[in-house]
Amino acid sequence: MGSLLGSIIPGLDIPNLVLVMFGAAIVAALVLGKTILSRYTYALGSNEEAARLSGVNVDAWKAAVYAVGGLFAGLGGVMIAARVNSAQPSLGFGYELEAISAVVIGGTSLSGGEGSILGTVIGAFIISTLTNGLRILSVPQEWQIVVTGVVVIVAVYLDILRRRQQQ
Repeated sequence: MGSLLGSIIPGLDIPNLVLVMFGAAIVAALVLGKTILSRYTYALGSNEEAARLSGVNVDAWKAAVYAVGGLFAGLGGVMIAARVNSAQPSLGFGYELEAISAVVIGGTSLSGGEGSILGTVIGAFIISTLTNGLRILSVPQEWQIVVTGVVVIVAVYLDILRRRQQQ
């Protein structure tokens, strides 16, 4: 068994962190596609009051959603700490913009009720490609944040336009 940074598949140069990411994405997709938690999560995201009036115990299901989110956040924390060989409180500072960007670009609506794990993974690939491209072009860190913010604003605007066309 290799370390987190090595590769456990002989002959392939796929890092273990990538395998963990795909494993977590598969587990999340199964949870959000095949369980009652998924139905209640989408219901709470669409209209919390309607879910409450439908008999859903909103507080309990919201706690369950936060617990699952915390589990995946903890897994991400362990992975990044393994990558840099240290654990510091400020280690993930600034990653929240990239995470939100990946989710929004992946098609999840900020209004709630829509989204998919596959879209989020694709959005994460797009954001990481954008970030790496900006670093290769030697764009200053401040402008990288601006570009990422503009991409999020465009994605949200496109989501608003799409929602208007559906109504």
